[in-house]
Amino acid sequence: MSNRTLSLTDTLYDYVLSHSLREHPAQAALREATRDHERATMQISPEQGQFMAMLVKLTGARNTIEIGVFTGYSALSVALALPAEGRILACDISDDYTRIGKPFWAQAGVADKIDLQLGPALATLDARIKEGEAGLYDFAFIDADKVNYDGYYERCLQLVRPGGLIAIDNTLWSGRVAERADSDDTAALQALNIKLHHDERIDLSMLPLGDGLTLARRR
Repeated sequence: MSNRTLSLTDTLYDYVLSHSLREHPAQAALREATRDHERATMQISPEQGQFMAMLVKLTGARNTIEIGVFTGYSALSVALALPAEGRILACDISDDYTRIGKPFWAQAGVADKIDLQLGPALATLDARIKEGEAGLYDFAFIDADKVNYDGYYERCLQLVRPGGLIAIDNTLWSGRVAERADSDDTAALQALNIKLHHDERIDLSMLPLGDGLTLARRR
């Protein structure tokens, strides 16, 4: 028994993966293709991808948002969990990064579910709000530049329906959020964590999964 979350040794982490992880071959291949990338640490862990897929299924999500695609593992994980008519509005600024994932999306048969929009995500989200899509999305995942997290959150809160879920990555920031701010990114995450804690528009849970994953359910 334990009254707090366990610390994971490498041995215990391997145990978790070997006794829980169920990856599509395209997911495993995409992780391998990203392994030696100079920004490989930007990719979410496989157990987080599986957890997000579970959330998508539990919420019955059909329309989702992803802000920060990188090489596409999280988008692939969500797309595989969506029903045939499900769609992801995937926002990123890098063709170099996202093009790595496209063959694996196709390999998994979900490329048609992923609407990749290259450009500043704030502009993409504002355009969707202006087009009348507020309240039409069921799930959103935020994993992009930290200084704009608050802006992404506010827009997702408009776009996601009541009862919909927003998942925010990196909210523990390798533990730096509990220390004196050492960068604009850290300060932005600290401010957002405080804001979320007191935001009466949502139900909240911060999880020590990956680099910290906060779940905000719109009331």
